Amino acid sequence: MRILKLLLPVIAILFTGHCLAQPFEDAIKGFQKQDKLNPPPSNAILFVGSSSFTKWTDVANYFPGFTIINRGFGGSTLPDVIFYASEIIFPYHPKQVVIYCGDNDLASSDAVTADTVFERFKTLFELIRTSLPGENILFVSIKPSPSRIRLKEKMEEANLLIQTYLSLQQHTGYVDVYHKMFNPDGSVMKDIFLADDLHMNAKGYAIWQKAINPYLLK
Repeated sequence: MRILKLLLPVIAILFTGHCLAQPFEDAIKGFQKQDKLNPPPSNAILFVGSSSFTKWTDVANYFPGFTIINRGFGGSTLPDVIFYASEIIFPYHPKQVVIYCGDNDLASSDAVTADTVFERFKTLFELIRTSLPGENILFVSIKPSPSRIRLKEKMEEANLLIQTYLSLQQHTGYVDVYHKMFNPDGSVMKDIFLADDLHMNAKGYAIWQKAINPYLLK
């Protein structure tokens, strides 16, 4: 009954047509092909989520001494990660799952609220905990970006809801990168982003590395 309750939001996603996850099939198949050619080790640290992870192609170089598997796929929302959890999370049996997602959820529609993102995150969290009991789960806060500054209040609210929720759970962590990406005058740093004002450059990832590193499991 517990598993059925957890799966109900996923079923709803499928039937409402939100999860137009077909465009991501090529990315998922690409991961599966990589795994066949070079089977990844179990008990690694798994990064999953959207393009902020996808574009962090040299993420392993930022965390020497850790075994990192990057399974971020660009443009994805939390329902997409939920839909593909059996392909991009569960098979790896990682010792820690690091999640960055929610940014695209808020940008996808004005109807998506902070509560929407929070409920989606809880669904993903519970699915992971059900399939991988006791799994250490780390959430990287939704980042601000110049191109999505209109969503600032929703981002802050969603981040706070998730942070508060995780503070009540065992074996979890919340990484606040959000507040580290502002200038002293309250404006979002421009020089840490690419020309699209959405995705980060090396300076941005250096901020993330410093924030995430203390939370990673040895």
